[in-house]
Amino acid sequence: MRAEKLKIIKNVLGRGYQSGDEHLFGCPFCGHHKKKMSVNVDKSVFKCWICDKSGRDLGYIVRKFGTREDRDEWSKYDDRVEITDFDFLFAEPEAPSEQRVDLPEQLVSLTGKTPSVASQIALNYLSKRGITRDDILKWKIGYCSGGEYAGRVVVPSFNENGYANYFIARSYGQAWPRYKNPPASRDIIFNELYVNWDEDIIIVEGVFDAIKAGNAIPLLGSTLRENSALFQAIVKSGNRVFLALDEDASKKARSIARLLLKYGVEVHEVDTSGIEDVGDMSKNEFQSRKNNAAIVQKDNYLLQRLSAV
Repeated sequence: MRAEKLKIIKNVLGRGYQSGDEHLFGCPFCGHHKKKMSVNVDKSVFKCWICDKSGRDLGYIVRKFGTREDRDEWSKYDDRVEITDFDFLFAEPEAPSEQRVDLPEQLVSLTGKTPSVASQIALNYLSKRGITRDDILKWKIGYCSGGEYAGRVVVPSFNENGYANYFIARSYGQAWPRYKNPPASRDIIFNELYVNWDEDIIIVEGVFDAIKAGNAIPLLGSTLRENSALFQAIVKSGNRVFLALDEDASKKARSIARLLLKYGVEVHEVDTSGIEDVGDMSKNEFQSRKNNAAIVQKDNYLLQRLSAV
């Protein structure tokens, strides 16, 4: 089976040469002229020493850069998922209608240098949550002092083309319920405009968790489903995923981990024990926990725990 897999990899990546247990090819991600992508067929791993792109599933390279014949042939030796399951991910879909929403008319930006008395209350709330001025500028956070969303800070979401497609409105005073969001679909990639698909992707519960975590995408109270925009974007990107869900969301974490592993995504679990949610951490504390995140693999104790009913 090793020889068959190597033959397919050569069909996809072109001519290479062997160096010990590994083979070196040109990298299809960065296109560097030197053969600096190291491939280990036995371990099913790859790494480019130029752009640092790496992964633990050679099948991802076949599915992304190979022909249909290559993918069909690879499926005979790959037990991760049926090749037909990948077809809907990598086929060219019909262009979906682009969701857009209108931000509240009474929305006032909090990015001004001289805050008003009214805006200072919202700023104080954000400060208590560890949200900095740089965060406010990056996430374009504002507040509403009147109208339907009065007494709430508003965090807008922008799609990859820069259009507002959702927003979170969180009460900073006595307004109830705590969250009041627009009547629009949550099947979006929150603030995709700012997501770097060349870096690790962090999945968190809410928007304030995402602000603390870095290159993070919130689930907005939902989960990750196979037909969701976020799931398909993750699988296509081939990046590592770090799950940083609340400690009491273990069932959701199990479900998401199983789904991502099925599609060959490298999954890590960030330890969130001892805190209510990621948003309660400092950025430094979260980064420290991310650096020590446990990788989820089929043959280790963590996956056994995640796979438990």
